[in-house]
Amino acid sequence: MVNEEVLGKYLLANGMSINLPIRAQKFSFGQSNPTFLILDANNKKFVVRKKPDGELISKTAHAVEREYRIIKALGENTSVPVPKVYLLCEDSSVIGTPFYVMEFLDGRIFIDPDLEGVDKNMKIKYWEEMIRVLSLLHSIDYKKVGLEGFGKPTGYYTRQCKSLLRVHDGQAASVSTKTGKAVGPLPRFYDLTRWLEKTYCPDETTIVHGDYKHDNIVFHKTEPRIIGILDWELSTIGNPRADLSNLVQYMQIPKIERMSTVMNPDPAFRASLENKIITPESEGIPDEEFMVKSYCSATNKKYPLEGWVYSRVFSLYRNAVIAHGIAARFARGQASSAFAGITGSKGPLTVMRAINMADTISEVPNTENQSGTKSKL
Repeated sequence: MVNEEVLGKYLLANGMSINLPIRAQKFSFGQSNPTFLILDANNKKFVVRKKPDGELISKTAHAVEREYRIIKALGENTSVPVPKVYLLCEDSSVIGTPFYVMEFLDGRIFIDPDLEGVDKNMKIKYWEEMIRVLSLLHSIDYKKVGLEGFGKPTGYYTRQCKSLLRVHDGQAASVSTKTGKAVGPLPRFYDLTRWLEKTYCPDETTIVHGDYKHDNIVFHKTEPRIIGILDWELSTIGNPRADLSNLVQYMQIPKIERMSTVMNPDPAFRASLENKIITPESEGIPDEEFMVKSYCSATNKKYPLEGWVYSRVFSLYRNAVIAHGIAARFARGQASSAFAGITGSKGPLTVMRAINMADTISEVPNTENQSGTKSKL
């Protein structure tokens, strides 16, 4: 938690229109940067997003300063829907780590991609809106909105692979506070890394959100209209395929895996889902082909999209590292979400899903020995 008295006084002293005292309530969903709903004495709402407490595994992860910068740039210079940001505090003495304050968006966030509660005939409108807004984001000239230098303009996937490899290895060395054992590397992670380094994907340059997906989006309460995109922690300048592949990949995950392990670990609940996979027929949402074609049409790109399978493999690779990071933070006692232990265990399965997809282009050689250790990169 945060020191409500100290935070309240800081916000008031730095121009926030609030009435003391404030109350802070931690959002339970979300795995990375701790996020709090702030209510003042009149129940006026704000949101505080901060870096995790304690020593961080990666010096570049959890960059709330970067989040603040890009949200502010987009909010002030474009029609991309983002929450208004009010202030950035880089002084760790206030609530323990740097943080920023943003507008509370009173809307609708869908935790599951089947958009529970939406009429089956309306679901496609919500997915079309996600494509429309993503296309809008990718059309922005980052230099004209003050984001020059926010990321290197070329070699996105190469840079990401190198960065994720470093992050993964740091996470693997993390030691559990309970068992005293290291988390260890993901099975066949190094094989998949080599495949990504050697396989071609066309290079393009746009603003990239980094984790564009249904549950990082706030919709209007009743309309298929996005009122805000959240969680810009991984944003950079890079290849737009990364955002599109991240968005559509959740359609391919069995519902029992998505819902039961992330949101409800109860065995009876898991059994009730019958391991079904999201399909247009069963859920009323578009398939991957529709989504990619819609994006290509909106961005004047040729379909089939060159490098698409590569980008899908990379998204799974990155998600495996994210799950591995959650496992590492859980082991160190730093995890933000109540479901961190369960979510963090999904890394090995995600790597294997990526390898199976990569094999459709070219085989991923297995260089791990029988004990599961890596060969040197």
